[in-house]
Amino acid sequence: MAYKRRLRFDKRIKHKRNMDILYIIVFVLFASLGIGYSYISTNLNIDGTANVTAANWDVHFANLNVTEGSITATTPASITSDTTVEFAATLENPGDFYEFTVDAVNSGTMDAMIDSFSINPTLTTDQKKYLEYTVTYLDGTELVNKQALRQGTSEIIKVRFSYIENEDKTNYPTEDQNFTISFNIDYSQADDSMIEVNHVFANESWTTIINNIKTGRIPDYYNGATKDVDLGSLGTHTLRISNTTTPSECSNSGFSETACGVVLEFADIIDEQRMNHSTSNEGGWESSELRTYLNSTVYNLIPEEIRSNIIDTYVVSGHGSKDSNNFTTTDKIYLLSTKEVWGKEGTTNICTRDTAEVETRQLDYYKDQGIKTDSNNGAIKKYNGNTKNWWLRTADSADGDDFMRVNDTGHWGDSTANVTNYVSPAFRIG
Repeated sequence: MAYKRRLRFDKRIKHKRNMDILYIIVFVLFASLGIGYSYISTNLNIDGTANVTAANWDVHFANLNVTEGSITATTPASITSDTTVEFAATLENPGDFYEFTVDAVNSGTMDAMIDSFSINPTLTTDQKKYLEYTVTYLDGTELVNKQALRQGTSEIIKVRFSYIENEDKTNYPTEDQNFTISFNIDYSQADDSMIEVNHVFANESWTTIINNIKTGRIPDYYNGATKDVDLGSLGTHTLRISNTTTPSECSNSGFSETACGVVLEFADIIDEQRMNHSTSNEGGWESSELRTYLNSTVYNLIPEEIRSNIIDTYVVSGHGSKDSNNFTTTDKIYLLSTKEVWGKEGTTNICTRDTAEVETRQLDYYKDQGIKTDSNNGAIKKYNGNTKNWWLRTADSADGDDFMRVNDTGHWGDSTANVTNYVSPAFRIG
C-alpha cells in the first residue's frame, strides 16, 4: 500500500479535510537590521538590535534561489521586499522537500555576529518521525552563537522543509495538524568574542580536498565554496568550486568538457593580459597568446599539490568572422565561454555571437545563482578590490578582431584582441 500523506506549507489556516493529510502552516520572514533597532516577531525571521547609525549598519538579504529538486511551490519563495521572503508549498509524499537559499549580506562598515538564534516550536518525539526542518549555511556548517558576518561579506543560508521517508509506515501522522515554524537570529555589532564561521572547504588542506573529490565525496563541498591559493608572483587569489555535476550531455560527441565534472574557477581576477598582440581573432582561442600563457606560466605557478591533480580538458570554442569552424583544444587551464557564464540558449538571448554555445553548458555555480544576461551581478569579478572586465575564450562571430568578455557590470561585451583586459581562468580536478 502506497503511503501518501501531505505536508502543506501555507500562510492560511486550513481546517482538517481528512485523516490522511497533514497541514503545516509556514510564513517565512527575513528581517534586516536597520538603524539601532529592528524587530519582526513573526515566524521564520532574522532580526536584531545594534547601537549603530544608518550609515554604518546594513545587514540585509538577497539572491534567493530555490534548490533544484524541490517540489513546485504554490507560491514560490521570493524576496517581497528588502526584508521579507514568503512562500506556500504542498509536500504530498514522504521524501518531498522544499528548500531555498538566501544570502545574508553585510554591506555596512561594521562587523556583525550572531547574538542568539532559535527554532520554534520544538518538535515532539512523534513529530520528528515524519517532519524535519533545518537551517544551516549552504555547506551544512551549523550556526553557532558569536559567528561573524564581517563587513563587506556575505554568507549563504539554507532553509529546508522535508517530509521524512520512514521504513516504518506507522510513524506517519494519522491526523491533520496546524502549527507555525519560526527561526530567529539576532545579529548584533561584533565585539572581541566574535568567532569566524568554520566552513569545511576553506579550512581543509588541499590534500584532503582533492582526496575527497577523487573518492566521490564532492557533495561535502558546495558550489560557491572558496579557498585561497598562493600563485607566487601573481599573489594570493581565491579559487571557487563552480561545478560538481556531470550531466548526460557531457558524454555527447564533440561536447566541451569545460563545464563537466569538478571545475575550480578563480572567483577573482589573477592578472591583466592581452588575448593577442595582433588585433585579429583569427585562429580563435586555439591560436591565442593568452591560451599559451595560461597553460605555461600560470599553470606552473599553481601549487604542486593542486597542479598534479589538474586533468586535461577537451575545450570547444567559438570562432570569429575570419574562420568558419569552431576550435577544439586540450587544455589544463582555460577561460570560460559565454554559455558557461550566462546559460544562453540559441538566439533568444542578448548575446548571440558565440558559435559554440550549443557545445557546452552553464556552470552549476552560475546556474544556482540564477545568472542571466539581464540579471548578472554574480558575474562581476574584482582585481585588487575593483571590478574589471574579464576575458572569455569566445571569439566574436560577428567580427574578425574581437573576443567576448564579461564587463565590470556583469553584462557581456567584446574587445579587440590586443586590448588589455583581465584574466580569471578555470580548470578541472580529477
